[in-house]
Amino acid sequence: MCGIVGFLFTPRGCPGEPSRILERMTAALVARGPDDGGHWIDTSAGIAFGHRRLSVVDLSPAGHQPMISDSGRYVLVFNGEIYNHIVIRKELEETCPADQTLRRRDDSLGRSRGWKGGSDTETLLAAIEKWGVRGAIDRCVGMFAFALWDTRDRTLILARDRLGEKPLYYGHTNGMFVFASELKAFQTIPNFSPSINSTALWHYFYQRAIPAPYSIYDGIFKLEPGQLLTLQVRGESAFSDIKTEYYWSLQTALDRDSFRGTVDDAVDELRHLLVEAVRMQMIADVPVGAFLSGGIDSSTIVALMQSVSNRTVQTYTIGFEQDSFNEAHHAKAVAQCLGTNHQDMTVTSSDALAVVPHIAEIWDEPFGDSSQIPTAVLARLTRQNVTVALSGDGGDELFLGYKRQRTAAAIERIPGKPLLGALLFAFNSPSAMMRLRALPVGRSSKAAANRLGAIAEMFALDNPAHRYMAFSFRPDYWSSMLKESSAYNIEALDFPVSGARDILSLVSAMDTVTYLPTDILTKVDRAAMAVSLETRLPLLDHRVVEFAFTLPSSYKVRHGLTKWPLRQILNAYVPHSLVDRPKMGFGVPIGDWLRGPLKAWAADLLFSKDLQDEFLDEKIVERMWQDHQSGTWNYADHLWRVLMFRAWQARYGR
Repeated sequence: MCGIVGFLFTPRGCPGEPSRILERMTAALVARGPDDGGHWIDTSAGIAFGHRRLSVVDLSPAGHQPMISDSGRYVLVFNGEIYNHIVIRKELEETCPADQTLRRRDDSLGRSRGWKGGSDTETLLAAIEKWGVRGAIDRCVGMFAFALWDTRDRTLILARDRLGEKPLYYGHTNGMFVFASELKAFQTIPNFSPSINSTALWHYFYQRAIPAPYSIYDGIFKLEPGQLLTLQVRGESAFSDIKTEYYWSLQTALDRDSFRGTVDDAVDELRHLLVEAVRMQMIADVPVGAFLSGGIDSSTIVALMQSVSNRTVQTYTIGFEQDSFNEAHHAKAVAQCLGTNHQDMTVTSSDALAVVPHIAEIWDEPFGDSSQIPTAVLARLTRQNVTVALSGDGGDELFLGYKRQRTAAAIERIPGKPLLGALLFAFNSPSAMMRLRALPVGRSSKAAANRLGAIAEMFALDNPAHRYMAFSFRPDYWSSMLKESSAYNIEALDFPVSGARDILSLVSAMDTVTYLPTDILTKVDRAAMAVSLETRLPLLDHRVVEFAFTLPSSYKVRHGLTKWPLRQILNAYVPHSLVDRPKMGFGVPIGDWLRGPLKAWAADLLFSKDLQDEFLDEKIVERMWQDHQSGTWNYADHLWRVLMFRAWQARYGR
């Protein structure tokens, strides 16, 4: 796991000395790679690469980057892990004559008399030389973002992994084409002062995070999951000849034939795939552990880790003082059953206060999922003992673990939705909803009105994908907070999934291409890399993902239980009574904290005259704050999104 930066420049277009700009950009990402750093510049070609390294596989200097291929044609900066790189090395060796560079492996680490070291970066470079970029990536199992410079064709290629585990930003500024793992690297470029992208801001308030291809800045974009970007340099161009293409998409899995075996066959095949994924992802030259919440997903991953390891697995969890948010005792029981070396800690409001001042810098652009707080604390705890942590993220998306997925499917079966939507439309007015919540009736009545409004909005749309997004995220609230100039229409959204077998498959796919990369993976990557911790997600091995989407929904939800295949795998290691409980999620009591220890901090940010702007309706924000403080309604989620935008503005946006 590392940080990468770079840019294309011309003598007239560069806003400073290229080597100095590169040094500053690279230094901004030191947390992503504290072990080593490197720079490479070809002034005549107008290209610069920078790298910060977190040493995980092959800790020797042989893994130093930027790395140049044996032929000298390619230069690479790479972030991530190719889990099957030893298998790729073997294929390379078998396809090369014995008298050439690559020869039979001499040891289990994949080193040979012809390899300089054992890093997956060297393997990837050799694979690109042999098969080209597409041929190499097609063989790779892993998570990654990389930049490749082809010195012969004067072409820059950027790539991002299939599911979007690793980030990569790119765009134009001051006559340069720039790219980096995080936005903070761009902040070091002289005269970098882009404006806020109002469409991205709408997406932020709608989804709690900004999805690819947008970023908070105009002119700066995120490379999308499974995407390649190619930019061929022709003379002193403006670097505008950009081409993007998908080398993989979830549609690949949706288009495959349905699994034809029994549900027991499906469980056996999934077990085989997950064991292989876990085994590969445990390979490292540094200590490896795992996050353990005590739920189905993380417990399954830890159980499989313990089953294939000859050492006791290190596991980590956090809990909360409030019982309604605390799963620590469940995690401890699972850890005791599996025999892991377990550590936990309780997150208090004081811990939250310690994290909050750093949130804007950690996430780099507005990010409004309050579970970022415990994720940051968990990452810090885990990093005390290990450098790599496996996680169970992805299980809810792939195996229908979210209640909203099943609710949406039930609603899709209701006839006459447009007519019902028209009849209920009054409840879809943000002002009407706020008045309803202010009525002196019980919380259950207010919650019912809230759900009714969500259903009304959902019914008013004619596209199942749009209906699901509307039901999941309630964009009416956020649109009401944004001034007219920032308004955006949910029906303008386009999602790269079609042909799902049924509505449950559709909403599962929707979560996999939207919520998973935009929220979950962004949250985990930034929190972990802020403390130089590499996270790995076996459930997002693309072979597991592709298999999951060949399964009928009836194989995933059976006898009223979600995640049926994962449950069956876990039952071999843990009694179902330890994990068979209502899903709690990874939330925090942010509502109470905003009325207590975070109140002063929040009020200063919300109503700071220095941060008032053309984007938010301050009157709506003030009313939400007052209603929340009085207990009229819990606006914690709404307010947190505003607060995270304000915190970002205070750090980067002014």
